[in-house]
Amino acid sequence: MNYLTLASIFVTAAVACAWLLARRAGRRGVTWVAVALAGIALLLLTAVFDTLMIRLGLFSYAPEHLIGFRIGLAPIEDFAYPLAIVIALPVLWAVLTKPGIVPLTKLVHQAWLASRPVSWINTAFPFAAALLLTTREISWVWVIGTLYYLVPYNIAMYGVNDVFDYESDLRNPRKGGIEGALLAPQFHRPLLWLVLATNVPFVLVLLAAGGPMAWVSLAVSTFALLAYSAPPLRLKERPGWDSVTSSLHFVSPAVVGLALGGATIDSGLFLTLLAFFLWGMAAHAFGAVQDIRPDRDAGIGSIATACGARRTVRLALALWLLAGLLMLATPWPGPLAAILALPYLVNCLPWINVTDDTATETNRAWRRFIWINYGAGFAVTLILILFWQVGT
Repeated sequence: MNYLTLASIFVTAAVACAWLLARRAGRRGVTWVAVALAGIALLLLTAVFDTLMIRLGLFSYAPEHLIGFRIGLAPIEDFAYPLAIVIALPVLWAVLTKPGIVPLTKLVHQAWLASRPVSWINTAFPFAAALLLTTREISWVWVIGTLYYLVPYNIAMYGVNDVFDYESDLRNPRKGGIEGALLAPQFHRPLLWLVLATNVPFVLVLLAAGGPMAWVSLAVSTFALLAYSAPPLRLKERPGWDSVTSSLHFVSPAVVGLALGGATIDSGLFLTLLAFFLWGMAAHAFGAVQDIRPDRDAGIGSIATACGARRTVRLALALWLLAGLLMLATPWPGPLAAILALPYLVNCLPWINVTDDTATETNRAWRRFIWINYGAGFAVTLILILFWQVGT
């Protein structure tokens, strides 16, 4: 695919979004003269700074994928992205600041809380690491994908969850802090529009940048993102499927990165992904234990409400243990990652005899789990650096 085709897809998506949003903006609309002036300034800045960065050798374009026309050193295709911004963002702003709706500042604040910023790295890191280790370069696809899985993806994953979990969240004392927002009803519809506006452009660009394997992996990733919380499927209420889908939320970004990079899935990589998947299932199952009471009060099913607190904790322990054992079967330096199962096992083990009546007390271990992830992520980074050196 050449750059012109990719740019055309991006601009077409921006025009389509702008048309839909303009209908919602109503009579107030957009001051197009101001938009035109801002657009001219943005295009001029693009020409100047892209020329400087290309001159300094910060990035380049494959000549065979360009039509050849340039402004300065910047190829004409490079101007599609500021053009798309000029087309779509003013209309989005008009919608979000329309009189009578939720103020934009409050909506952004609620989206921030709902997206669990403390967990952003859990989805961005797998994509970034997978693509970087496959291609061994930082490309524009790496930048776009990492930004997507860092913020918009989490706004969608947790925002949609908080919209459709409002009734159970009212009964859940955990909501309202780093473990999730208690999203008032007036924010529900605006947040869903914000999810649409922040996710669709990124997904379209990544689709355009990849081939069939990337399309399939993105489709699975997006399906899991929505099917977990949104009706009619609401897989989070189907015991077993809830843990499977939740794990896909974290594993699928890595698979997307591998697909975009054209990776070959050998036995070592397959075992690594499987171990990561089992880790995700264990994390979800253990996290569900603390919510047994509010979930049952709200009539919501989960792996924990179906199996009970004690069996669910023991299942989580078994999954983390199996994930560690699988890593022992991967090529060097993969076996080093087996050690990372230990802090999760130690954190979970004291609750092996927990009952449904004391299940809420596991929240203490869950809060430690959040910070254990950061330590494990640091260790994984060191292992990946070693893997990079071994590969070269």
